[in-house]
Amino acid sequence: MISPYSKAEIIVKNVTVTQLQDRAAAPPCTVTHSMPAVLFAIAGHAGNYWHDYTDILVPLFVASRRYRGEVTLLISNIQYRPEWLVKYKTLLRGLSKHAWVDMDGDPEVRCFPHVTVGLRVDKELTIVPELVPGGPLTMADFTRFLRETYGLPRGAAVSLTREPDKKPRLLLIHRGHYRLFLNEPEIAQAAEAAGFETVVMELRANASEVEQARLVNSFDVLLGMHGAGLTNALHLPPGGVLIQVVPYGNIEVLARAEFSEPVTDMGLKYLDYSVSVEESSLLETLGPEHSAIKDPESIHRSGWKNMFEFYLAKQNVRINTTRFAPTLAQAFDHLRQQ
Repeated sequence: MISPYSKAEIIVKNVTVTQLQDRAAAPPCTVTHSMPAVLFAIAGHAGNYWHDYTDILVPLFVASRRYRGEVTLLISNIQYRPEWLVKYKTLLRGLSKHAWVDMDGDPEVRCFPHVTVGLRVDKELTIVPELVPGGPLTMADFTRFLRETYGLPRGAAVSLTREPDKKPRLLLIHRGHYRLFLNEPEIAQAAEAAGFETVVMELRANASEVEQARLVNSFDVLLGMHGAGLTNALHLPPGGVLIQVVPYGNIEVLARAEFSEPVTDMGLKYLDYSVSVEESSLLETLGPEHSAIKDPESIHRSGWKNMFEFYLAKQNVRINTTRFAPTLAQAFDHLRQQ
């Protein structure tokens, strides 16, 4: 029994693999393929942008890229997430030149010379080159594949050395539900003062993947609160910058594990800004004596549910733009040194 999903903790219908001693015992093929196949599931956290890439799309690239499009994708759980295939159809067509197969509804007996059953995550949102079957690939190869597949025009961020009069563009991600920036206009003004042309915009999960990727590719810097929206750094041109704002609550280790090394592997500059207790809405809503304010580690010890509720679900942030200014300056200096 093999799980077709990359994360062991996700419960999904397993694939039964049976080894037959006698070839004649196998049912006759109704469709014979000359190419290999990769079998995976749309399950678990699919629909969350970070998990879409971390759990499925990057591992699928690792498993199938060596076939240069001559591979059949066998997909299970389609009936639970039909919109997922619509969102990522362009990317899937970039990996396979052939129609995918619904494993749960296909009546055929298909015969392949080789099948990869299930996907594997070696490290979150990145690629470990020496573990790639068929030869090394890197996260830079994956983002190059995205630019080619989505037709993203920019293969390099603005160079202020070569174009000193050109303003680099910064996209400030607006969040509409929780983990909000309470002073977005002031943050945008601070970015303008640092030398950026600044746009504030919400990146919606239900937007066209290709159109949103092209939008993000037109910027040099992506700035946002910790969350799945930062996964859009995949579409920044190489040499660009991701600035992750980390909410109060000692969650730097978690936040950096999800974005710091992956973004660096993409060929981007990673910066983060840790929110102080004075910048957090929790100080006002909970009071200075609450354990979530005085002792974040006690909240961590009480389990993921409490940690998520206090620091990721209930918290909004009012950035001290004076304190934040050096981080913006670092981003600008990076582009100046390109």
